[in-house]
Amino acid sequence: PPPMLRVLLRGYVRLYGVDLSEAAEPLDAHRTFNEFFTRRLLPGCRPIDGAPGAVVSPSDSRLSQLGTVPPDERLEQVKGRAYALEALLGSAEDAEPFRHGLHATLYLSPAMYHRVHSPVQGRIVRWRYVPGRLFPVNGAAVRSVPGLFTRNERVVVFLETEDHGEVAVVLVGAANVGRISLAFSDVVTNSGGPPQVVVPPSPVPLARGAELGIFNLGSTVVLLVADGALAPAGAVPGSLVRMGEALWRRP
Repeated sequence: PPPMLRVLLRGYVRLYGVDLSEAAEPLDAHRTFNEFFTRRLLPGCRPIDGAPGAVVSPSDSRLSQLGTVPPDERLEQVKGRAYALEALLGSAEDAEPFRHGLHATLYLSPAMYHRVHSPVQGRIVRWRYVPGRLFPVNGAAVRSVPGLFTRNERVVVFLETEDHGEVAVVLVGAANVGRISLAFSDVVTNSGGPPQVVVPPSPVPLARGAELGIFNLGSTVVLLVADGALAPAGAVPGSLVRMGEALWRRP
C-alpha cells in the first residue's frame, strides 16, 4: 500500500487493538482502508454452533440488548429510551410475526470483524432498504438520540426458516458508514434514493453462518426471531460475542 496508508493502518490497529492474528491476509496486503476494514478471517476462526435449533450471533459484537419483544412492541435502545418495532422494520405487516418473539441488539466496535452472517439456516424472501440519517451508534449517541435505530439508514433482510418462523436481520448504518453491502444483491445504500423492497425471483437459501452482508465501517445489527419459545444460550447484555456463538437454544 502507499506509505501514508501503511501509517494509517498501523496507527488504527494500535489505537483500537485490532487482532491481526485472525486476519486472512497480512496488513500490508490491503490496498485501501476499506479493504482492511472489511477483511476476511482465517478459515475456522469462527466455529458455528451446530446444535439443532440454535440461533447464533450474526457478527462479532458487544451484546447491547437481549430479550423478548414486550407487549407494547417497543424495543429498548438504552434504559429509558425505546423505539417501535414497526418503525424499525418500516412496515406494520413486517412487524406482525415478531410481536411475540425475541430480539437482540449487537454493536460492532471499530476493532471488530465487520462481516455479518446468517444467524439461522433459512431462505431470504425479501429485503428492504430504508434511507435515513447516519448518526453515530456509540454509547453516547444511543443514550442521547431518540429512536436512533429507526432514524438511521438501514437494510432489513427477512428470512423464512423451518425451525423458527420468520427471522429479520437489520443492518443499521452509522456515521462514516459509506455503504452497507449484501452478499446476495447489488443494493446501493447511502445513495439518497427512495425506500425500496426487493423480492428475489426465488428465495435465496442460506446456511447458518453463511455471509449475509458487510458494514463498510462500524455499526449495529438488530436481530429479530419470531420463535419466542427459545431460551437464552448464556450470553448476557454487556458481554462480547463472536459470530457463530449461540444466542438462543431450544429449552
